Amino acid sequence: MTLRLIAVHAHPDDESSKGAGTYAHYLERGVEVLIVSCTGGERGDVLNELAARDPRSRRDLAGLRRSEMARAQEIIGFDHTWLGYEDSGLPGEGEEIPSGSFADVPKEVSAEALVRVIREFKPHVMITYNEQGGYPHPDHIRTHEISMIAWQLSGDASAYPEAGEPWEIAKMYYEDIFNSERVKAIRAWLVENDPESPVLARIDEMSEWLLRRGYNGTARVDVGPFLDKRDDALRAHASQVSPDSSFFFWPNEVQLQAWPFEDYRLAGTRVATNEFEADLFEGIEENAR
Repeated sequence: MTLRLIAVHAHPDDESSKGAGTYAHYLERGVEVLIVSCTGGERGDVLNELAARDPRSRRDLAGLRRSEMARAQEIIGFDHTWLGYEDSGLPGEGEEIPSGSFADVPKEVSAEALVRVIREFKPHVMITYNEQGGYPHPDHIRTHEISMIAWQLSGDASAYPEAGEPWEIAKMYYEDIFNSERVKAIRAWLVENDPESPVLARIDEMSEWLLRRGYNGTARVDVGPFLDKRDDALRAHASQVSPDSSFFFWPNEVQLQAWPFEDYRLAGTRVATNEFEADLFEGIEENAR
């Protein structure tokens, strides 16, 4: 039985900052992994000074981000598809979401496109964002909304009948990678083993925000062997990730000792499984026999 995992993300770079270690882990196990990017990231900021000097960052940002996505895909090895929607940007207070962008299109319409992908790929596990979108970006929230519709309806023959033969996903997870337990574990390890580390000050600067996120994980994937590859994939999105990004201030050698995991919350299951899991496919092979 070939196992398949689909992860639904809002923009190119989200797949590398939120789960690339997990995808590398499962690819090494022989699992087929498909990443869905709902938008092209056209309205995102250019956060890297060197990338900002590239004329494409002003002339063809969408094309630049497609080429960065292709490089990240090459590094991790997953399959990838674009859902085809336009980035909604991050409107300020009182500003409207751009007409025709992903968050402006009715979620029932966009869900059909995702259902079509699911019915073709036939995943056993889906990873997506929680009710807040991981953080309150309109495209992240819409990603959650269409993922929920797809979870509920991809196996229903009466729903979206033109979108292919029904396929029911066995399990769905919300990513919970940036969580308070991870912060506490890394900080405790540094206090005990490297109390002079400048990373401690950075953690303390960010701790209020990070600790406020809490911990809702019910599954933990050991991605220790893939931490460097995960960072390489994220750096491939050079227009969106600066060299001094907070994504990189946790040294991988520290993470390897203190918290070599990516965390997930089980959001729905159609198979029996345990209360806490070390494998997102737990219960699937057993229930297929």
